[in-house]
Amino acid sequence: MSDRPDPAAEMQRLYDEAERGTAAALERLVSRDAFGEVLAKSAENVLAVQKLGSDLADMVVRNLRIAGRRDVTSLARQLARTEDKLERVLQEVERLQDELRASQASQNGAKQDKRVTSQ
Repeated sequence: MSDRPDPAAEMQRLYDEAERGTAAALERLVSRDAFGEVLAKSAENVLAVQKLGSDLADMVVRNLRIAGRRDVTSLARQLARTEDKLERVLQEVERLQDELRASQASQNGAKQDKRVTSQ
């Protein structure tokens, strides 16, 4: 009965043997140039499928007449330009108001000078 190995030890030995065999086979596989070429082609295909999916989603959104990412980005740029123009107009209005106040103040000062000299 002592000739039989422990089942846990036997399982560990089989596992280690399978792992060594798999590691050797995978090493042989990845050491070939063909593996690199297949990996590169696979990556290209994944990116192409991703782009197709993104383009399809954009087309669906566009056909449903819902504002898509491109539309929102364009509107954001237009809004920023409009805000900049409005800010420039506001600054010009404030400058003209200051100029008008200064002009009115100088006219009021001139009127007071005339009154003082005429008295």
